[in-house]
Amino acid sequence: MSISSICILIAALLPYIATGLAKTAPGYDNRDPRSWLSTLQGWRHRAHSAHLNSFEAFPLFAIAVLAAQIKAVDVHLINPLAITFVAARILYIVCYIANLDRLRSLVWLVGIGCCVALLTYT
Repeated sequence: MSISSICILIAALLPYIATGLAKTAPGYDNRDPRSWLSTLQGWRHRAHSAHLNSFEAFPLFAIAVLAAQIKAVDVHLINPLAITFVAARILYIVCYIANLDRLRSLVWLVGIGCCVALLTYT
């Protein structure tokens, strides 16, 4: 498995880490998790929001990496951008939970920039 493919896998799993953090609150109701999640506040609510945003960011990243792979873009271009995206998404989740809104927006921009750069090479 290539480094960029591993990055796709990691990016696909990140939303579940964020929601796992949100669901550490006492009283989690697995019978009706969506209603229960809507009651969260504070950092757990932000963790759930990071979960949702991670799902929103994933398709663009996966498509960008796969397009670059299909076009046989040099791995020395794909891999650093894929790794940077994953690092940015991890930092994004941390910033979201920590309520660092401005830094979170900057980190989001870095991640999207990686996707745009990958698509530019295709």
